[in-house]
Amino acid sequence: MNELQLLGPRAYGDALGSAVLKATAEDFQVDEVLDIPLSGDGEHLWLWVEKRGLNTEEAARRIAKAAGVPLRTVSYAGLKDRQALTRQWFSVQLPGKADPDLAAAENHTLKILKASRHRRKLQRGAHAANGFTLRLTELRADHAAIDARLQLIARQGIPNYFGAQRFGHDGGNLVDARDWAARQALPEQRNVRSRLLSAARSYLFNQVLGARVADGSWQQAQVGDLLAFTDSRSFFMAGAEECHDPRLAILDLHPTGPLWGKGDSPAAGATQILEQGVATREPALCDWLVKAGMEHERRILRLPIGGLTWHYPVPDILQLEFVLPAGCFATALVRELVDLVPVGQTDSPCVF
Repeated sequence: MNELQLLGPRAYGDALGSAVLKATAEDFQVDEVLDIPLSGDGEHLWLWVEKRGLNTEEAARRIAKAAGVPLRTVSYAGLKDRQALTRQWFSVQLPGKADPDLAAAENHTLKILKASRHRRKLQRGAHAANGFTLRLTELRADHAAIDARLQLIARQGIPNYFGAQRFGHDGGNLVDARDWAARQALPEQRNVRSRLLSAARSYLFNQVLGARVADGSWQQAQVGDLLAFTDSRSFFMAGAEECHDPRLAILDLHPTGPLWGKGDSPAAGATQILEQGVATREPALCDWLVKAGMEHERRILRLPIGGLTWHYPVPDILQLEFVLPAGCFATALVRELVDLVPVGQTDSPCVF
């Protein structure tokens, strides 16, 4: 499947050129933002870990092995990319045990930068946000056009698509999800089951968001929408008065789309009709998610970009720095600027 089928249309027009992302791990840096004061005591050892070319699950296995504990006792807030330089928290449950020697877990791909005790384990989704530093290399695009679009994005946000990486290489995760959904069965392996259910929910959400990008309603509240604040999982119905809430204009409040699960969509009006239309086109996926025990949840359609700054270290490199809420994709921002190409395949002349 191609990117347009998985994600939906761009909000601000065609790509302005091309670039390479992740030529090196340092070109994609992520720092987890975790607003939890650590107590300094307790049975959980919290670790601030820098990893390079290593995914989160592999890092957890390395830590568990070095600590001599079962993998289930190692926790983390969220999954981070393999092809990146990332810094994130892990916790290890060590009831009645001293801090282990974790030197065996460390090498050029993993470094433990800080360690502290705490009374609770690190919960999934506990981080408030992620800070990104992205470097787009081999940039072939007009700087003035890039600057203008970034200024627009800073004011208006971007569609909160799930990124293409959620669906695997060539959409393979979605292909596998459809296969399991057709049989109304679930994989036995927990990590595989979670990955495929997530891919299915993400695809359905992207279908709804893509339709609203296409008709221009993704940035606007309409009667029957379910509205949510940027950092909240709760939502409320939009009536005529709520559609003019000033917090919509400052990118604090947003319309939401469905993360499919048990129960009918609580949306109404045109929003409900759109969401039911997507469900009607994808009955097997929707039924599969319900039978898997997923609950109906909501996700904001519009993604505000926190602290967005950019500069050009050299003419063919664009460096971006920004903060996104947890669970949102930095590549959704890049997609509104340029097409990404493999290293060495940009052959047109630079335009500045």
